[in-house]
Amino acid sequence: MAEIKTKKSKQSVADFIASITDEQRRLDSEKVLKIISEETGEQPVMWGDSIVGFGTYKYINSAGQENEWMATGFSPRKQALTLYIMPGYGMSKDLLKKLGKHSTGKACLYIKKLADVDEQILRQLIKNGFDKINGQTIKY
Repeated sequence: MAEIKTKKSKQSVADFIASITDEQRRLDSEKVLKIISEETGEQPVMWGDSIVGFGTYKYINSAGQENEWMATGFSPRKQALTLYIMPGYGMSKDLLKKLGKHSTGKACLYIKKLADVDEQILRQLIKNGFDKINGQTIKY
């Protein structure tokens, strides 16, 4: 069985955030770090070298292999600030309509600038997703 490549690391979250060269992306990352910390009550942990994660859940893939993954998190990607809301957005379609300028993938929320979205709606999306999956074991 192939092992997942992105795992918790000992890299410093503060050093990672400080290393972001784009000033707006760094400021947005600092703000998202604060928001997710407040909404989850969890300490941030680096996953790999570019994802900041909070909480965990376990999933069992179709081959029966169990893996651990963050319950929520973010990455300051070049194209957009990417937030990972692991259960996805099926339960949050109404909130997404109110969020502001964004796009989504299966469990990814892409935001160009944090100022483009409603912070209270973003907080709700993060909290709802986190509360649904943190500490759970999910079978895919």
